[in-house]
Amino acid sequence: MQTKFPKLFEPGQIGNVGLKNRVIKAPQHTGLANPDGSVTDRMIRYYKDVALGGVSMVIVEYAWIDNDASRASPCQLGIANMDHIPGLSLLAQTIQANGAKAAIQISHAGRQKFTLSRPIKAPSTVPWEEIYAAGCPPPEVLTFEEIQQIVKSFGEAAKRAKTADFDMVEIHACHGYLISNFLSPRTNKRTDWYGGSLENRMRFLLEAIAEILRQVGPDYPVCVRVSGIDYEPDGTKIEETIELCKRLEAMGVAAIHMSGGNHHQTIHEVSPMGMSLAHNVWAAEAVKKEIKIPVIASGSITNPELAEKILTEGKGDFIGLGRPLWADPQWPLKAMEGRPEDICPCIRCNDGCLARGDHQAKTISCSVNVAVCREDEFQITKAEHSRNVAVIGGGPAGMEAARVCALRGHKVTLYEKRDLGGALIEASVPEFKAPDLKPLISYLSTQIKKLKVKVVNKEATLQAIKNGGFDAVIVATGATPMIPEDVPGITSSKVTSALQVLSGKAKVGQKIAVIGGGVVGTEVGLFLAEQGKEVVFVEMLDTFMNDITFDEKLVYEERFKNLNVSIHTGKRLESVADKGITVVDRYGIRTTITADTVVLAAGFKPNRDLIDSLKKESKLQVFEVGDCVRPRKIFDAIHEGHLAAKLLN
Repeated sequence: MQTKFPKLFEPGQIGNVGLKNRVIKAPQHTGLANPDGSVTDRMIRYYKDVALGGVSMVIVEYAWIDNDASRASPCQLGIANMDHIPGLSLLAQTIQANGAKAAIQISHAGRQKFTLSRPIKAPSTVPWEEIYAAGCPPPEVLTFEEIQQIVKSFGEAAKRAKTADFDMVEIHACHGYLISNFLSPRTNKRTDWYGGSLENRMRFLLEAIAEILRQVGPDYPVCVRVSGIDYEPDGTKIEETIELCKRLEAMGVAAIHMSGGNHHQTIHEVSPMGMSLAHNVWAAEAVKKEIKIPVIASGSITNPELAEKILTEGKGDFIGLGRPLWADPQWPLKAMEGRPEDICPCIRCNDGCLARGDHQAKTISCSVNVAVCREDEFQITKAEHSRNVAVIGGGPAGMEAARVCALRGHKVTLYEKRDLGGALIEASVPEFKAPDLKPLISYLSTQIKKLKVKVVNKEATLQAIKNGGFDAVIVATGATPMIPEDVPGITSSKVTSALQVLSGKAKVGQKIAVIGGGVVGTEVGLFLAEQGKEVVFVEMLDTFMNDITFDEKLVYEERFKNLNVSIHTGKRLESVADKGITVVDRYGIRTTITADTVVLAAGFKPNRDLIDSLKKESKLQVFEVGDCVRPRKIFDAIHEGHLAAKLLN
């Protein structure tokens, strides 16, 4: 065994289950089940791929436990009746046959019911704000008899997990679902013996554990996943979680899986860029100090160096990986083989997995891994005929296209006039994005080097392509900032672009007007404000932070607090003068804003000149990908680059 990450690849034990290393697949909803909750072939294929990647255990996504109110999501896995067992058994056996132990998480929706269907049951009539605003009714209060039935259902579901050949069962007691609804004083307003004191609030979980252990026996490992805190001002405290974990250990629970937050505080549960790495490991460390059973640390542990450090410092006994295994299911295998540079990194964009996936009731996808949940369709195979391919542009779209073309056996020449990375270079400058985006640049550029792709550090021209003997061209020339040329004073020396600011090529004053409140404008403005600058945002639309995902908004709103920032929406830039700018709204009302520097971040226009010329060359296959088609996000760039390389014949 290699020694680069000795703690990470040390054998471990949970209950009577021996594990080959300390890397565990954390449970995550995929949307791959049938509408009745049964296992699909695609789900089996997905988990096979995860098991082959080198994890010691796969904890299969949360499964609903009864046919009343426990189901939370569309096409969620079920474990509510005997009809679910055959498919679950095949799933468990597939995971085991491919080198990993198999566990499954069992759950009750509580107030977080994304199907918006009745009944919705919870300890109290305290709705999740976002779902309630979307038209979902508040939850019905569980009766004493219903609570007893759910306790029994948890036990029966755990027994089914054992019958279906899973090596361990995990109880979902966090993230705002039913058990955590009981645990948190924010969502538990009961006055009977299931509410009030901590002893009463944890009674439901302790009863469920007792029933589970009664049905599965003392030798079958039971893990409980809890939130250290739910990050609500009136929610669960870490001291309460520690006391709960002590009680669970005393009852015979085999392991504690630590997380944090709930869906109302999603930035603490599924932390995006701008939040700290290993965001909830502090809670795992706090609990581990007080109990002897293994603690699984999880949440935004994106790279093996960080995972090794957590284990070495005694902050956890195992590492739970979620999104990083969507980005690269071979994360453990590559780390074990001593080549972490080959791990495609999770960038915590929450775009494919949440914004375009789970939040829209779709099967999950991933910005940096086109193949997740579509493993057979996007398996990279050698092309029937090797082609001479030019890729123009070294951003994420171009590098992904070059990578896949090279893996398919094509001869690839990549044209990029500056360092590889494209717009990611500037995007990764702010410290709140650097830890996630710089590893992506490093990964892609490393693959280009390892695959011996020829890189030409010049701007590609039509003549160079014509003289190169190429069979196909993939154009990924990106986009350039739009400049409103009809604005008086726009050529002033005090006017610059967001990219110039981020690249360090622009000198800026103390008071800065940022023109544009979309992704780029918001981020360059935050970058400057966090340097102590006074920032004024001007946005034509009536809303600020447009095209930014829900959780990113929460992060940026939090970071903007206490900074010297003001926002003008529904206004457009009319002119630039020595002392500042004039903006005008739809009613013709003008406002003068003093500014030392004006930063343009009002959009980009595709670079299409070369594309149009190349398409006139009849002998060339021409593909256009990324921002040169239409400026969008990393997801679109990488997926289009990959697809072009796959379609090239």
